[in-house]
Amino acid sequence: MKLLHSGKVRDLYDLDGDLLLVASDRLSIYDVVLPTPVPDKGAVLTQLSVWWFDQLADLVGNHLISATDAPAEFAGRALRCRRLEMLPVECIARGYLAGLGLKEYQRAGTVSGVALPPGLVEGSKLPEPIFTPTTKAPVGEHDEFMTFDEVVDLVGAPRAERLRELALAVSSRGAEVAARAGILVADTKLEFGLDADGEIVLADEVLTPDSSRFWPADDWAPGRPQFSFDKQFVRDWSAGLDWDRTPPGPALPDDVVDATRARYVEVYQRLTGLDWTAPS
Repeated sequence: MKLLHSGKVRDLYDLDGDLLLVASDRLSIYDVVLPTPVPDKGAVLTQLSVWWFDQLADLVGNHLISATDAPAEFAGRALRCRRLEMLPVECIARGYLAGLGLKEYQRAGTVSGVALPPGLVEGSKLPEPIFTPTTKAPVGEHDEFMTFDEVVDLVGAPRAERLRELALAVSSRGAEVAARAGILVADTKLEFGLDADGEIVLADEVLTPDSSRFWPADDWAPGRPQFSFDKQFVRDWSAGLDWDRTPPGPALPDDVVDATRARYVEVYQRLTGLDWTAPS
């Protein structure tokens, strides 16, 4: 197979004209890939995405051809996918205030140009979910918030409207399903592309601990950092280091690796209702 692209977490290969999307155990924070892998992470992202594609099939098509048609060395962490023309927008839907959205709100009272009511704090539930797109920055650079009008300028009004509609619909379904497992979906990042017929379909990963913030509902309390089943745990750990968030990233100690893996596996099991078995 020919390697087409190596990203922060995923490697993309040509497979007989289709694409093979392989999730590694690499972990990135603040757009910096850390030197320490997290065991089973790539497989959790892949298997959880496959599960979500099925949960969302009535809302939006996706790029998945097969989750089993891959070389043995990539077992459990590779997706054979259709080729798409990827749209140059990171589509983020937010139901709660956290992360960069919180920082933007504190600075301007808005996120991606969407005005929010005064008095919100870290972890506040928003009056309704909002679409807060960002740019797709090259590896090593940072995404920037975009207004909806800027998305219109980039992809045209009909596609911008459809991206907002799909992002909010996927987020809403994700929140509904996760709630049954006692989990809040604070926010989620989605990617979409155009298929051969020009239809917008879901691509990459969906509603994983890498692309979303997952909080246990019974521990949610606005006004403080939330316990998270995602890589926010590693971001919080890194805040205590003398690190300027530029490469090279810090190595993870064993206890942080183990705790991160445990969070990824737990959210997989709680969402799907399935026991986790690492692929062999």
